[in-house]
Amino acid sequence: MEITRLNGTDARLYQLVAPIIMSPSVLRQNNNYPFKTTGHYLWYVAESVVSGVEGFLPLKPVGKGYCIDNYYIKGDNPIVLEKLLGRAIEDYSCGTELKALVHKRHVEIFCRMGFFTTGELRRYDKMEYRRG
Repeated sequence: MEITRLNGTDARLYQLVAPIIMSPSVLRQNNNYPFKTTGHYLWYVAESVVSGVEGFLPLKPVGKGYCIDNYYIKGDNPIVLEKLLGRAIEDYSCGTELKALVHKRHVEIFCRMGFFTTGELRRYDKMEYRRG
């Protein structure tokens, strides 16, 4: 599996994720919340030669860092999520804040990767990365 970092308006990003984010089943999985991007976003996309896009993790600039929001993991595969998170942490955990709005079903994985809960909502947890 290859993890690629792309700018939020990169033409390749649209080619990779458009078929996924336009899917009614994926939108339902995301609680019918639309996926968004701008030129300031950074996206991590996990691709497999065999099965194509396995997931993506957009980082939205906020304050002194980034917020992970509106991500997608095919089949909720924990390995894909851990690889995407690992790459984002590697790139942005030094000198910047890394926050996340996390689906309840993924909180445990984010905790294993060094995040902690700062607030709980009905369907999500607000989390922050704690430098080890």
